[in-house]
Amino acid sequence: MNPYYFYTNDFVRDHSCTYVYDPTPNQTFTGRDNNDWVEGQATWTEGGEVTKCNIPWSDLEYMTTAVSNQAPYECGEMLKVKFPETGREILVKVVDTVDGYPPHRLNLHRQAFLALGADLDFGIIDIEIKPSPELEEEMFGRYLLEVLQIAYPRYEVTDYEFVGEEEISDDRRRETYEFIVESDDERVKVRGQVTYNPQTDRVISFDLEEVDTDHNNG
Repeated sequence: MNPYYFYTNDFVRDHSCTYVYDPTPNQTFTGRDNNDWVEGQATWTEGGEVTKCNIPWSDLEYMTTAVSNQAPYECGEMLKVKFPETGREILVKVVDTVDGYPPHRLNLHRQAFLALGADLDFGIIDIEIKPSPELEEEMFGRYLLEVLQIAYPRYEVTDYEFVGEEEISDDRRRETYEFIVESDDERVKVRGQVTYNPQTDRVISFDLEEVDTDHNNG
């Protein structure tokens, strides 16, 4: 069992959670800069059936996290998380909040914690956090990200880039993104495109295409 944190099952009825963690002095939040990494910490959890964001822990193949109720991050927001010890980076979605956690401590789902290359026995690790403003501003980047997680269930999304947009007609616009997905065996660059109606924001079509693959021989 994780010695720093666990969920109890008695929170389902009132959307509240019971948290147990190894306390450290509170960190003072001094503002948010989307261009810089922020030093923080991460614990892990198995999640629960109900979240305060009404977003399931299973979203994005469990690449999800809870944040402090004092954090500058919002429900549904994407965060990039780096574990310097392994050099691994992942993207996670905020699905819940934690009362009493320091502003820059994340409670990652167990699957996300493992995706960073961390041992569950660590309980708590030092990480770096970077909000993903491009995905927040470009709504269909998030749409593609969710599709990508389904298309590559045994891979982790470790990076992305907004390539650009093209106006096809008055009622058709196309946005293009490139994502990096990684497994133990290979690293794949995937180009994603979404065509949508800018007047209604309805998706007309989407496409994913592998544009580059590197195999790990270790």
